[in-house]
Amino acid sequence: MNSSTHLPIPPRSPTEVTAKATRRRFTAEYKKKVLQEADACTEPGQIGSLLRREGLYSSHLVNWRAARERGELAGLEPKRRGPKAAEANPLAKELAAERREVARLKAENAKLQIICEVQKKVSLLLGVTLPTIPEDDESTKGSS
Repeated sequence: MNSSTHLPIPPRSPTEVTAKATRRRFTAEYKKKVLQEADACTEPGQIGSLLRREGLYSSHLVNWRAARERGELAGLEPKRRGPKAAEANPLAKELAAERREVARLKAENAKLQIICEVQKKVSLLLGVTLPTIPEDDESTKGSS
């Protein structure tokens, strides 16, 4: 073999570097629109032409239909990433209001007890006897 019979090697073109591919994201409105169009197809080949026109795969339709049939409205929305927010207890507001009321009543009770103690001391200083409340048998049974 003679080296003169070989053809010269053409110079190579520089390698093309493309941008990194990104995942496509579809809005809920777009998914609903495509599903409605696919459901309206009656002739053979119409769904295939719809998929080619929109640049979709049949698996997109399968997944979107399954989400729609499960009643997942959120299945047609983009999923939020990250930790889920804790659900608020519906009785938390009512419980907080009750606790505030109890604290207010306890403070008022403490004030009234102080007033009663002052009245007793004033009556002792002035020599005035305060009327006594007769004790009921039922009230003493409940407290003992």
